[in-house]
Amino acid sequence: MNIPRTSFPRIVIIGCGFAGISLAKELGKQEVQVVLLDRHNYHTFQPLLYQVSTGGLEPDSIAYPIRKIVKNYSNFYFRLANVGSVDTKKKCVCTDIGDINYDQLVIATGSKTNFFGNEAIEKHSMVMKTIPQSLNLRSLILENFEQALLISDLEERNALMNFVIVGAGPTGVELAGALAEIKKGILPKDYPDLDIRQMKINLVQGSDRILPAMSEKASEKAEDYLQELGVEVWKELRVTNYDGDWATTNTDINFKTATLIWSAGVKGATIAGLDGEDFIVRGNRMVVDEFNRVKGFEDVYALGDIACMKNELYPYGHPMMAQPAIQQGKHLGKNLLRKMKGKEMKPFVYHDKGSMATVGRNKAVVDLPNFKFQGIFAWFVWMFVHLFFLIGFRNRMIVFVNWVYNYIRFDREARLIIRPYKKTRKL
Repeated sequence: MNIPRTSFPRIVIIGCGFAGISLAKELGKQEVQVVLLDRHNYHTFQPLLYQVSTGGLEPDSIAYPIRKIVKNYSNFYFRLANVGSVDTKKKCVCTDIGDINYDQLVIATGSKTNFFGNEAIEKHSMVMKTIPQSLNLRSLILENFEQALLISDLEERNALMNFVIVGAGPTGVELAGALAEIKKGILPKDYPDLDIRQMKINLVQGSDRILPAMSEKASEKAEDYLQELGVEVWKELRVTNYDGDWATTNTDINFKTATLIWSAGVKGATIAGLDGEDFIVRGNRMVVDEFNRVKGFEDVYALGDIACMKNELYPYGHPMMAQPAIQQGKHLGKNLLRKMKGKEMKPFVYHDKGSMATVGRNKAVVDLPNFKFQGIFAWFVWMFVHLFFLIGFRNRMIVFVNWVYNYIRFDREARLIIRPYKKTRKL
């Protein structure tokens, strides 16, 4: 990897999501050598991926170069690499570009889509965890309408315009709302010779309410908003199979659809060598102590979605969201510096700053620790918070200008098929 060995302790960070970047910033300009490893050379602001999928934003507005983030820190090295395994006995990380030894190792690999062992759904459904996946979904949505113009068979045409979103967490709810707004304000103008009224958006949730992690009031209001937009909300319904043509459920309700979008769950993205049964628990997450140290190791830590820090308030670990990852990254950075100075590390305490979801234009729900509200004010709060946490002034300005333009013109300029996505379907 051509990384020089110095007298400074070497900290290797695998993953440059919210947790990894937060830790890297905390270690900036300290007497340590930091090596960042990631399969992409950019950090992705995942909460806005659904806007890339629906043509509201271009991908470069929610991505930021990793090298630019750390360019002012000395003794920082970034390598574009796929990590294959970790050898904890030799204290070595094995990648496709070579091996590297570490003094302290931090796993911040985040999460990946959880299909719960259903290979058919994994093969035929669309997911939205990365920018390439979001671009694939954007292309497929637009290609469906282009193809619908050419098909005479009414059943097949309706299947192309029938969208099934499985999982009604924030991702599913926000995507359903965005598709409904496209149906209402954009598609009738783009496709005047197509009966857009036949387009259906189905949001399927296995539990008895949407946004189950939020308050009941937020769930009820979000469902009201979705129904106002024409989204069909299905509760206590589970999709059990999808063959690319028919989505079957645990009841007699089935959907003929060309596009099933899976947002029903995530699991930790573990690494070979650190996937032992004695410290991997529910959700494929690593058990860590109050210092984010992986169970059974003194020099291996885990942060964010991959880490499961159990306590009385969070018996299954902290929520797999950005805030716990950011806070854990900052805290571990301070703790590693304390450890190197011979001081005792301090236990991590999560400060819940609330949760939120937007459903569409002027519609959002916000749950703060002591205050819950919905509607247009919640929508403005949602926009401000997301702009604040974007990395880079340019990205904030681009996203803000796009939002203002889209709001005034009721338009989404990025509805482009840049790279066609070919999906095999039964016909």
